[in-house]
Amino acid sequence: MTHDPDALEEDEPAQLILSDLVNRVLDKGVVIGSNITISIADVDLIQLDLRLLISSVAALTRRAEEQKARGDLPVRTRPRP
Repeated sequence: MTHDPDALEEDEPAQLILSDLVNRVLDKGVVIGSNITISIADVDLIQLDLRLLISSVAALTRRAEEQKARGDLPVRTRPRP
């Protein structure tokens, strides 16, 4: 089995890009939203409105402290009827 140094160099940029992406997502945050409807015979039985927030706790804490310092109140939405 021979060791090819060029093969390692080709893999490293992809790993660095992935780690940069993960760091950026955790620092800035990402929100993923989805609407799912479960129905049988064209009758809607269950409707789900999903939101997923991916962020680090440190980033969320930092943003909350910044909002508090500016006097901004968190935006709250009413539940859908």
